Amino acid sequence: MQPHRVRLGSTWPRAGLAASGWLALGATALPGGSPLRWVPVLLFVGLGPGLALLHPRPARLRPGARLEALALAAPVSLSLATVTATGLFLVEGYSTTAFLVALAAFATVAAALPGVPLPAATRGAAGRARPDGPDR
Repeated sequence: MQPHRVRLGSTWPRAGLAASGWLALGATALPGGSPLRWVPVLLFVGLGPGLALLHPRPARLRPGARLEALALAAPVSLSLATVTATGLFLVEGYSTTAFLVALAAFATVAAALPGVPLPAATRGAAGRARPDGPDR
């Protein structure tokens, strides 16, 4: 039985995605109006949860799958942010802190799980030969 090896090349980006939400939450302690405050929050809310959910895990993906994940990250992140904010408003518990904690927790859990399978990753973009030939 061989020991399970952890690939550092795939672990660091996922750990960075998990930490990005907590970094954005920490940035809210800085003075208001400072770019050091709003830039990390804007980047995290706009891309963080979506990238954590969609980032493909297999090592030998072709650029199509990575590009697809990047293209879908913003709409997925903004959708998750909208659902989170709406839920917090409905329970009358909205605050910037609660909003960022909920999104950061989601991104942390999603980064620990395998990425959602993407069509480009499953339809030949992963560098595998297709069994039914190149015509289809």
